[in-house]
Amino acid sequence: MFFKGITGNILVLGMVSFLTDLSSEMIYPLLPVFLTTVLGAGPAILGVIEGVAESTASLLKLVSGIVSDRVTDRKKLVLSGYGISSFARPLIAAATGPLAVLVIRFTDRVGKGIRTSPRDALIADSVDPVIRGKAYGFHRSMDHAGAIVGPLVATVLLAYVVSDIRTVFWLAAIPGILTVLLIIFKVKEVERRKGPSNGRFLGLFPHGRLRSYIIILFIFTLGNSSDAFLLLQAGRLGVSPIMIPLLWAFFHVVKMFSTMPFGALSDRVGRRKIIIAGWGVYALTYFGFGFATTELHVWLLFTLYGLFYGLTEGTEKALLVDIAPSEERGSAFGWYNFAIGIGALPASLLFGLIWQEVGVQAAFGFGAGLAALAAVLLMFFVKPGRAGDVRLS
Repeated sequence: MFFKGITGNILVLGMVSFLTDLSSEMIYPLLPVFLTTVLGAGPAILGVIEGVAESTASLLKLVSGIVSDRVTDRKKLVLSGYGISSFARPLIAAATGPLAVLVIRFTDRVGKGIRTSPRDALIADSVDPVIRGKAYGFHRSMDHAGAIVGPLVATVLLAYVVSDIRTVFWLAAIPGILTVLLIIFKVKEVERRKGPSNGRFLGLFPHGRLRSYIIILFIFTLGNSSDAFLLLQAGRLGVSPIMIPLLWAFFHVVKMFSTMPFGALSDRVGRRKIIIAGWGVYALTYFGFGFATTELHVWLLFTLYGLFYGLTEGTEKALLVDIAPSEERGSAFGWYNFAIGIGALPASLLFGLIWQEVGVQAAFGFGAGLAALAAVLLMFFVKPGRAGDVRLS
């Protein structure tokens, strides 16, 4: 019953995401320590590396999504993206300076940019429309499972098996190689109609109901700042440094166990209700962080925050597929990922500025307010049809 309707492609792509996140999370929680203590870099360098990497990924997600609609084989794009990341990521172990880490991290994010939109479109091509929410929820749950297991594997390796961080980075290549093999031998291309090729590579911004939905998502993203601010607030409220990783792992566990059930629920009751509920939970969570006073509050709020992800991650993607024409799914995911990517940077800048100049309650209130505004816009501009479908006014 749990896997009912989950096709071979969905199952394999879920395992691919699990292994990829396992590999990534063996490295990236250790990356700040590696940069500062082993390579002697400062926090500013880390900010430059992450900023360049994520900006690159956002732009390439748009380009690769459009390209994937105009070629016959999305699998090749998915394979090339995962392949680039899987073989570049462990090379951080050989880095002798911050510039080398920047180049490797940039290459890794190039791979992510190439694969993400075609992969999400391939998932839509591979599943019965009546369980789209469940399929995307399953995929995100597997991703979160990898994010839980990866740091645990790295911790065990450092505690009992190896003596230095570089060796852990090299060992992260193993799940990456398994990822590439799974795609080569187990992922199947789905026959579909190619999208239009009209000479406008970026094809103008989507029109009609797809444009409205993406604009609303962008507005929400402007209030969705980096989770680093939540961890900072957790520390200010008494969560000890040794407990922060446990809090973070707990947060991922909540996401892992809630994403698929809520995605499946959206197949039955409609996407809009679930997304509005999720954005409402987000607003409540951010408002709560602004007024929290104890460590217990932090744990309760992180539980709610995990439920927000469970409610929205798979459901937002399923709603996008409901809206987008079938021959333009790759482009739709490209614009979806691009809008979220370009909104994330000003979101964190605005949040940090408001926190510094006005105060913590104002900063969290700003995020809560934009989430509430986005929920209202979704309520008024996206009218429900049958479960799993929408009509835009």
